[in-house]
Amino acid sequence: MAKEEGQLEQPVDQQVLADTKAMIDGLKTVCANAGLANDSSEYKIITEAFLYKFLNDRFLHALRTSGGLGEDAEAAYTAMDEPQRERLLGKLEANVAIIRPEYLLSYLFNRKGKSGEGAYDGKLAEAKSFHEAFDGALNGIADDNVEIFSVRTGEGQPIRLFNGVSRFIVEENRRDSFCEQLVDRLARFSFERTFDQKYDFFAAVFEYLISDYNKDSGTYGEYFTPHSIATIMARILVPEGDSNVTVYDPAAGTGTLVLAVAHQIGEGNCTIYTQDRSQKANEFLRLNLILNGLVASLPNVVHDDTLLNPRHLTRDKKSIQQFDYVVSNPPFKSDFSDTRDTLSGDSYRSRFWAGVPNIPKKKPEGMAIYLMFLQHILVSLKPGGKAAVVVPTGFLTAKSRIEKAIRKRLIDDHMLRGVVSMPSNIFANTGTNVSIVFIDSSKNYDHALLMDASKLGEKRKVDGKNQRTFLSDEEIDCIVGVLNNGEEQDGFSVLASYKDIEAKDYSFSAGQYFEVKIEYVDMTPAEFDAELAKHTEALESLFAEGERLQKEIADQLGRLHFE
Repeated sequence: MAKEEGQLEQPVDQQVLADTKAMIDGLKTVCANAGLANDSSEYKIITEAFLYKFLNDRFLHALRTSGGLGEDAEAAYTAMDEPQRERLLGKLEANVAIIRPEYLLSYLFNRKGKSGEGAYDGKLAEAKSFHEAFDGALNGIADDNVEIFSVRTGEGQPIRLFNGVSRFIVEENRRDSFCEQLVDRLARFSFERTFDQKYDFFAAVFEYLISDYNKDSGTYGEYFTPHSIATIMARILVPEGDSNVTVYDPAAGTGTLVLAVAHQIGEGNCTIYTQDRSQKANEFLRLNLILNGLVASLPNVVHDDTLLNPRHLTRDKKSIQQFDYVVSNPPFKSDFSDTRDTLSGDSYRSRFWAGVPNIPKKKPEGMAIYLMFLQHILVSLKPGGKAAVVVPTGFLTAKSRIEKAIRKRLIDDHMLRGVVSMPSNIFANTGTNVSIVFIDSSKNYDHALLMDASKLGEKRKVDGKNQRTFLSDEEIDCIVGVLNNGEEQDGFSVLASYKDIEAKDYSFSAGQYFEVKIEYVDMTPAEFDAELAKHTEALESLFAEGERLQKEIADQLGRLHFE
């Protein structure tokens, strides 16, 4: 069943959110004490430890509920023989990771400081130290769940769930202590209270979890779209929910956009497909999908270059797969010097029909790569499909050949539903002004709703230095309502006919279509003369004051020269 329009969200439990953030802070403290703060390995340690704890608690929750073991589930599960466990595990949902008794957090916690022969059971029996046991548990869970919980490379190889964390501690004699501290921090917290929370809760947790590891936002594959933008895109794109549909992002980053759309549709009513060439982004995306209960979509998460090697193809592998919904915040600029000539070749021409941007000679990283993604998105959209894409606002009026060809096609194919120009600094780490282009091939449009929302929002400092614009809930509701209802508001939104857009050289900028209003006031000749005399007197007074000031300045300069 599709999500109902106006369906209310359960409010986020702020205490549970605060406790979850405190647990994350605790893991970061352990890393900092080990000298790993801001180290490239820190995000791997934090995310693996966090995800291990989440899967551990989710598994125990499933044993208590769908497994029917009640409050003593962990003890009962541990006491079972292998055949009993197999029957029990068959009752659990497919999105629950299977965890052996010796991989559970409580097992590891009870063996802190007990390294040595005979300290471990089961698959961990060969571990001689605590850090080997901890890594063994992580790797064991990855092995046991590789078919369901792995994302994949472009060649189809699975990318494992865990790889262990102790290797990042250079001094071997400190590895046991480091892993024991991680386990201790995890044991102080329980995810049990979070399982009743919904999308907004886990979106807040995820953003907090990765906030320190997304400093390079703006480079290809490292985009993190603000929750407000993702919400606006999802609510406009899918105002009334949907069912049995596909959602795709060819430059998915951490998955903010596909998750927002999936939630708007209803997580059980859609399948997600993504591709991104950043390994780091794909690891974050996997975590995001797991937190939000979209484990079934994990096999569709691909780590590869979308433009060069699109991996979501039709069954015969001859064409690009098409989707019901496409959302993306693609990289605006990037250095594609190594592949630009290949992408402009004949084999790519049907996909990049408007052309391939040139590489700026003095600044190769300034290549407008987003234009390639825009073309790819249009090719990836099903007939009757819908898309929402973040673009630099300059795209709306650019005179260059490729930009204009893309805008012209949207008009010629009657697919442009609307454009929203957002406030500056809506993204924390880029000053580029952005707009959202909404594409809809399910109707034969002859006009588009163009909106200038650039004056909305409140500017605040984040991280003590960067300024970012935040939209209120009321402003988000306003943007969504105006576009979905096709409302015209003076100086804010306008319904522009396709004929007018064509006449203005296919400009998508709302400001070029706002009506210029001149206020007329009726007055008699006598009233006009009186008003004119008043303004003339005011001007004469200003001129006289200006002459007086000029004389005063000249006198002062003369005195200074004399002295």
